[in-house]
Order: sequence, then C-alpha cells, then structure tokens
Amino acid sequence: MAKKSMVNREVKRAKLVQQHAAKRAALKAVINDQSKPVEDRFKATLKLAELPRNSSATRLHNRCQLTGRPHAYYRKLKLSRIMLRELASFGQIPGMVKSSW
Repeated sequence: MAKKSMVNREVKRAKLVQQHAAKRAALKAVINDQSKPVEDRFKATLKLAELPRNSSATRLHNRCQLTGRPHAYYRKLKLSRIMLRELASFGQIPGMVKSSW
C-alpha cells in the first residue's frame, strides 16, 4: 500500500491539471503561433511559467486504484501487476484466468 500522502499528492496534482488545462492550452496556442509577434509570444511564455508546476499534465503519475502503487501499472485496467494477479486468481476479472502448470 502506498503512503496516503503520495496518493493525496497525486489527487491534488490531478485537480490542478484540470483547473488550469484551458489556460495552459490557450497560452501554448499563442506560443506556437508563428504569425504572432515575438513580444506577444514571449509574454505568453512568461505567463505560462507563472502557472503552478503541478498544473502540467506531464507531472501526473499513474497509480493503482486499489493500492496506490506507482510501478507496474496496467493502463487498461488501472491496476498494478500485483493486484491484477490477485484479482485474477480470485476470479474477479472476467475472462482472465491465472495460469498454473
């Protein structure tokens, strides 16, 4: 089980990303628009830098929904490999059977 503080930190980051997504997209559109004057693009870059770092989507890290484990994460199922194996062996995941020989 991951530390609660780390899981809460990820939740906080996700909220910040959602809160600032539109503003970040608008500023990035101005920055990438080559037809705009250089001064306007530079001002947009400065405004983008003023936003919180955790509002960037690249700072999010996928975590297991059950345990909060950040490594060995299956995106499709939103589970870590450990929980996937455990649930599969209990028959909780439809169509998945743990192999044994």
